[in-house]
Amino acid sequence: MNTEQQTIIKNGLWTNNVALVQLLGLCPLLAVTSTFINGLGLGLATLITLVLSNTFVSIIRHWTRPEVRIPIFILIIASIVTAIELAMNAWFYELFLILGIFIPLIVTNCSILARAESFASRNPVLDSALDGFMMGLGFLLVLILLGGLREIIGQGTLFSNAHLMFGPAASNFELSLLGDDYPGFLIAILPPGAFIGLGLLIAGKNSIERFRSKKVILVSAPSRPAEASVS
Repeated sequence: MNTEQQTIIKNGLWTNNVALVQLLGLCPLLAVTSTFINGLGLGLATLITLVLSNTFVSIIRHWTRPEVRIPIFILIIASIVTAIELAMNAWFYELFLILGIFIPLIVTNCSILARAESFASRNPVLDSALDGFMMGLGFLLVLILLGGLREIIGQGTLFSNAHLMFGPAASNFELSLLGDDYPGFLIAILPPGAFIGLGLLIAGKNSIERFRSKKVILVSAPSRPAEASVS
């Protein structure tokens, strides 16, 4: 793995994370992350869309005229999202009903078109696919982290409704972390809880960045010369 690919991975997961830094795709992120499984479902759909759209855009980049490139990119993204929507409707119908309009709205996610325009249209296929995967993975991790935290605080459980994605065998995956008598914290699973949770995640990332910056400054600062002893 070369240096450029390492930078792509770092940008997607941390430095230029779609949700925590670019602040794109917040509408579905805040709307459907009431549980871990909901976040996982939407995150995987977005990740697949990013990988495929970046790959196809990179493949045709030499044959796409500049004046029509944006409509072509949107057509590619819409075709991929339509295929994902039909697949979820066929195989994950209950989860598809829960996610509802936010699956087709992936087409309007600014991060997908932005990656197609700013990266995939200018780079080879392998790097473009890697960029799409890492950007999608970074978005997915934020979705499941936020969804998991809201589910734990709001309901006291984790992995509830796992059967919607993994089938009847996953009915026993649900964990009751705060006991069966936990009354729940309603605001955590309501829209205000999503805003508060995302704000805390962004604040946590910024705090880590500041701590790392201070550590680098302290390590790189030259040591003060020892004072000459007075004879």
